[in-house]
Amino acid sequence: MSWSEEGICLSPLFYKMWGFLKRPVVVTADINLSLVALTGMGLLSRLWRLTYPRAVVFDEVYYGKYISFYMKRIFFLDDSGPPFGHMVLALGGYLGGFDGNFLWNRIGAENALITQSRLMLLESVLIFFNLLAVLSYLKFCNCQKHSPFCLSWWIWLTLTGVACSCAVGIKYMGVFTYVLMLAVAAVHAWHLIGDQTLSNVCVFCHLLARAVALLVIPVVLYLLFFYVHLILLFRSGPHDQIMSSAFQASLEGGLARITQGQPLEVAFGSQVTLRNVFGKPVPCWLHSHQDTYPMIYDNGRGSSHQQQVTCYPFKDVNNWWIVKDPRRHQLVVSSPPRPVRHGDMVQLVHGMTTRSLNTHDVAAPLSPHSQEVSCYIDYNISMPAQNLWRLEIVNRGSDTDVWKTILSEVRFVHVNTSAVLKLSGAHLPDWGYRQLEIVGEKLSRGYHGSTVWNVEEHRYGASQEQRERERELHSPAQVDVSRNLSFMARFSELQWRMLALRSDDLEHKYSSSPLEWVTLDTNIAYWLHPRTSAQIHLLGNIVIWVSGSLALAIYALLSLWYLLRRRRGIHDLPQDAWLRWVLAGALCAGGWAVNYLPFFLMEKTLFLYHYLPALTFQILLLPAVLQHISDHLCRSQLQRSVFSALVVAWYSSACHVSNTLRPLTYGDKSLLPHELKALRWKDSWDILIRKH
Repeated sequence: MSWSEEGICLSPLFYKMWGFLKRPVVVTADINLSLVALTGMGLLSRLWRLTYPRAVVFDEVYYGKYISFYMKRIFFLDDSGPPFGHMVLALGGYLGGFDGNFLWNRIGAENALITQSRLMLLESVLIFFNLLAVLSYLKFCNCQKHSPFCLSWWIWLTLTGVACSCAVGIKYMGVFTYVLMLAVAAVHAWHLIGDQTLSNVCVFCHLLARAVALLVIPVVLYLLFFYVHLILLFRSGPHDQIMSSAFQASLEGGLARITQGQPLEVAFGSQVTLRNVFGKPVPCWLHSHQDTYPMIYDNGRGSSHQQQVTCYPFKDVNNWWIVKDPRRHQLVVSSPPRPVRHGDMVQLVHGMTTRSLNTHDVAAPLSPHSQEVSCYIDYNISMPAQNLWRLEIVNRGSDTDVWKTILSEVRFVHVNTSAVLKLSGAHLPDWGYRQLEIVGEKLSRGYHGSTVWNVEEHRYGASQEQRERERELHSPAQVDVSRNLSFMARFSELQWRMLALRSDDLEHKYSSSPLEWVTLDTNIAYWLHPRTSAQIHLLGNIVIWVSGSLALAIYALLSLWYLLRRRRGIHDLPQDAWLRWVLAGALCAGGWAVNYLPFFLMEKTLFLYHYLPALTFQILLLPAVLQHISDHLCRSQLQRSVFSALVVAWYSSACHVSNTLRPLTYGDKSLLPHELKALRWKDSWDILIRKH
């Protein structure tokens, strides 16, 4: 959105929040006409021609797909944050009659706060709950002064926790505001503990109420967001492979359809596919094929020239292995089946080539510090087979030590060398078909997903002859077993994947650094009309942007001045005015800091819209600083009149800039090239000009 009207849109909140800081609660029937007018202007600026443009705009290409997935109950994974924000957008689509049948495949198939809030993006929803948390806490503080433990006291305290949880549930950035609110509440609680007029029981009740409202309720709500998310999305989708086999099997269709009816317990003679739990750089399965390692690698090192063993990121018949009992020759399951247990010795025989998984003291092709893993070929030379592996079930319970399909996470430890079967993650050269390298890791200690495997597909082998076995490996399995995961198991995995998943952070044309946000040296072109020069930009209102930074600087300088003078025993402000000034800084200046400074530590692609939550807190500081100057620094009526005139001039200039940038906010007007150039107030702004 163009930040031309951001001051207008937030003004109702200015009035509300600063009013709560400034005055005690007064029950009155008077209507604040200024507040009503500003609220109306804010709504009008966002709802006017809301359906234009009738095209996909910028990141709507992603969020639109997610909404479609919700409509069709298809599971997806988004690393931008928890699911609450997506569910809010999906609810809007549902209420609007959207059925999910639209291909959100490209931008156009469709300035700062107004633009962002008019589009189907998450930042405006995040900002709403951030500010609701601040407003609710201020209301709670007023109730605390006059009537603690009354109904409104409970309502506002609880709403603070609910709003914080919603903010975190929309984007992880919401954690910044949540931490701020916890810090302010902790300081207030500390002062409460020192209040000698309160009994110990009363203090305990205060602390307990705050703990429940600000800690327990947010955690419960956060879990609830995921519970609803997983209840709604029960069908297999495009992001399944990122999840574990157990998670995939809990979804309707996909892997669940393939694995339905598989035996639960892995037995000697079982035919299995082994998926690496780590799943990085891509999910893959233990694989082999007829090709052998080159005699000599490009770097001059030699190999065993044994059959290649790799990790293959696609389902394939060459992913099947037979779990063989080293003491017997049979490759079929006995009757009754003999389950494989933790600590058992096994041989893994490749189903299509009948060669055994092997490792020895030969350097791996791309990881020379590790051992080569191969399928053993007897060349009648002094290189005996070393194909015994000890099974370790790393997640076994105290009640059972049986190897189970999908559920058990296992390691294979080589008996002769103690090396562990591991996915190195390196891509083999062309002779290995760019598949992933498998090695024997000698120095592996503790748990790491790259050394852990689980059985995904499983059948009981019944054919001893190789030809019949090959036909069997191509056929589907049939035996039923339930492997429903608990909600907490699914939540834990999904939460971990969201935190660990990192999309390829390639440089984007409109990416920017945090320093560029403060100086407004960047913008984002959200949409360009396919035929005219009409366009929408995320672009700030320079007057509001500079005013917010100036208010922050003035607040910091005044606070330093007051602190120095108070240290000398000079109190320029009454105690109640000083406390309001400090609280305004803690909430507004602190809100800006916690929502802005962490981005300097992040290694991800950043955009201007990441600054919007911090900017709203900076703008909220404006009325506090203006009111403070008027009340405490303007000492004569003339000074107050001059200051009021300056405020009116400032507000008029903000509205003028807003109106000037309006074509780039709404994209409803096609401008001539010279008009577009006139709006490029900074050389770094990328205003799109068509060449005719």
